[in-house]
Amino acid sequence: MTLNPLANPKGTNLNCELCQKPAFIQCTKCRVTYYCSVEHQKADWVGIHEKICQSLIALRQGAPFLPSQEERQKRERHILMKKTTMIDLTRTTGQKLLFEGRHEQAVPAAMQSLRFAIDVHGLDSIELVPSYLILGEASIGLGRLSQAEEYLAQAQWTVLKTPSCSNAIKSKLYRNLGLLYAAKGEYDDSLRQLADDIYHASENFGTNDIRTSGGYFHMANVFFRQGRMEIADSLYRQVSSIWYNHLQKIVKIRTKTPDTPQGIGPLIIESSDENTRYIFIGYEAQEAEAIQVLNAIYDMQEHQQSRQPQDLATICHALAMLYFILMDISKAKEFGRKAVVASEGHPDDSLSRTIVEFMKNLESQTQRVI
Repeated sequence: MTLNPLANPKGTNLNCELCQKPAFIQCTKCRVTYYCSVEHQKADWVGIHEKICQSLIALRQGAPFLPSQEERQKRERHILMKKTTMIDLTRTTGQKLLFEGRHEQAVPAAMQSLRFAIDVHGLDSIELVPSYLILGEASIGLGRLSQAEEYLAQAQWTVLKTPSCSNAIKSKLYRNLGLLYAAKGEYDDSLRQLADDIYHASENFGTNDIRTSGGYFHMANVFFRQGRMEIADSLYRQVSSIWYNHLQKIVKIRTKTPDTPQGIGPLIIESSDENTRYIFIGYEAQEAEAIQVLNAIYDMQEHQQSRQPQDLATICHALAMLYFILMDISKAKEFGRKAVVASEGHPDDSLSRTIVEFMKNLESQTQRVI
């Protein structure tokens, strides 16, 4: 990545993409993005700019002369559609980076999503809240709790003055507030916020949906920090079960229908008079969440002396199915073998049979690909 140093003419105001300070460096690929330093350029490139560099050209260059009102309106609709697409892309990228623990790199993506959301929806829209929440969570991960409080306060105020705010957005807000209080060591307040998260997520998605399971997971982490292991283990078990059932549905259909698109997002079943069709909506962020959450539970189970064999077998099987869906066959086999070993210490033969059957399907799918 090369850069153009700039000598700004008098009266020209070019601001850094990240900090809004005067910019003296230009991206040579798009030539519409500017930075105050090489460090900020590199941070933006890794965080989001690499993905959106070329798309920014059409959005930031001056509008061409169009003679008719119809052509101008058509161009405006096209720009609006591109900006809406950019909101989705930048938010998904930011959320994915958060799940991967890359909090510093999530900030540029979240800032871009906020800018595009303001352009499309205005300063007071509820549509800005998801971007504030990503910025808030990134700040928590970086230990910048005062900054996180500012972002979450803005999100909370927007939610409070929007009566039509969805339960899905409220759930994400309370989850972030729960994370903030946990980071401050205020565990009782954290649990109250996470309880509200679970309530609103359950109202919107149901109690056993993967989008609700995040609240259970973070609540389990709080109980874990408090040393209340019996409650923590029951919640980790709930999270494992939710993901296990979700992934098992996908694997069953994937092994019957090899052409099913990749992805581990919500499973939508559409019925018609002729047949029932299964559609998978794959989200990068949810794939990253599954990897982060299930591996975290596995690590705890593996090092816990008082663990139940069924719990370890279930989480290993869930990870095996996850990596199978993500086409990482070596890891799928690795966790599948661990699931087989763990299930041998459990009297329930049905679990062992399910895992063995999965391993057979995995092998047959591998042979088919070869």
